[in-house]
Amino acid sequence: MSEQRDVPAIGGKSFTAVAINSAAKAGEWIKTKLGKHTTLNLKYSAQDLVTEVDKGAETMIRNLIMTHFPHHSFLGEEGVQPGPEASERALSNVQDEEYLWIVDPVDGTTNFVHGFPFFSVSIALAHKGEVIVGIVYDPMRDELFVAEKGKGAYVHGQRMSVSEEATLRESLVATGFPADPLMLQPNLQQLQALAPQVRNVRSGGSAALHMAYVAAGRLSGFWEQGLNAWDIAAGYLLIKESGGQISDMAGEPYHLGVRHVAATNGRIHDSFIDELKKAGAPRTEG
Repeated sequence: MSEQRDVPAIGGKSFTAVAINSAAKAGEWIKTKLGKHTTLNLKYSAQDLVTEVDKGAETMIRNLIMTHFPHHSFLGEEGVQPGPEASERALSNVQDEEYLWIVDPVDGTTNFVHGFPFFSVSIALAHKGEVIVGIVYDPMRDELFVAEKGKGAYVHGQRMSVSEEATLRESLVATGFPADPLMLQPNLQQLQALAPQVRNVRSGGSAALHMAYVAAGRLSGFWEQGLNAWDIAAGYLLIKESGGQISDMAGEPYHLGVRHVAATNGRIHDSFIDELKKAGAPRTEG
């Protein structure tokens, strides 16, 4: 198949068109279920939740994608057992596939459960380990963030670019609090180190949306540890195609196995990483 910059079509449907359609349909269905979920279960911890809406949305997305691309591989959060070890095993089993769809059907389930309107659908497509399509859809605001490798990133049909802030002091940044209780203390140390250095810190509760906001110039930086491929992959491409920078917290290049992520407008990346390192930021293994 030709180089992916042209995003080939199979059966008349491009990868990006299928991703957009899947995210939009799942997102609209999720929105109708706000405040109406009937089951709530704990996964890895009391902070790691799942409802029948997460599972139903993933099934919907999988079916829509597989209708067009039945020979592609699929990695969805709800098809993986809880815990970091299970997530790493699941990724290792499929990360070398030619085409791999990476999906978080509801990124921000805790927000969804509480009716806090900050959650998203995240869909990415990797070709031989490299993300080539990234979609993040916020159904509550009807905001669709779209990126294709080499073709830029867009929201509301307008090309996105990262913010202009050149120093931490000018920057609004965000973090997420990990579902793993053992990671909470290191996260608080990082927060304590960065908060005095920046304009302010936010924590909305959806890593995918935080990264979309970095891409759109609404945040200058974002960091979170203990994430998985489905949390990060789509946001990675949005940021890259908007001119930003994304790495692990040690400053090493992003790959699908990165779990501790740092994303910025690029201009503050080195100083952002320096502050995280001072606070003992973890390095992604592998």
